[in-house]
Amino acid sequence: GESAADQVIRLAHDKAATVSSAFPEADLVIGADTLVVLDDSVLGQPRDEAEACAMLRSLSGRTHTVLTGVCLMSRGDGEACGLSESRVTFCRLKDDEIAWYVATGEPMDKAGAYAAQGVGAVFLESIEGSFHNVVGFPLDLFYRLLPKVGLDLRRLRG
Repeated sequence: GESAADQVIRLAHDKAATVSSAFPEADLVIGADTLVVLDDSVLGQPRDEAEACAMLRSLSGRTHTVLTGVCLMSRGDGEACGLSESRVTFCRLKDDEIAWYVATGEPMDKAGAYAAQGVGAVFLESIEGSFHNVVGFPLDLFYRLLPKVGLDLRRLRG
């Protein structure tokens, strides 16, 4: 009964909490989780090549949503969690394109069976929302959450 948005925020929080309790001296812990949602179905990482092909066929010529939950935990100022939501439209894919892409191996450990930061980028027609959310980590959300845990990126030094 949990929505996909609630699920990614909960998973991000759980990841951050686990690491934070293991490393209590850490100034900042970041937890994140991403889901690809098509209609009401969550597309996780494919179990095998056949499932990757099926996922890519289902995304072909359609728009889906990429949801990423991010949770920051700091030693001094608690925690802040948020959600990034992007809509991604795929171009129409031919079966031979899907077979070629799956054979690269790239889709096998990616939610939705594609990597927008890799070869899979050639299939993307458009992205609405955070580009960074789709390619890996929503930097814009991270930047907005930092002040909620008492940090300012402009004042941090590596």
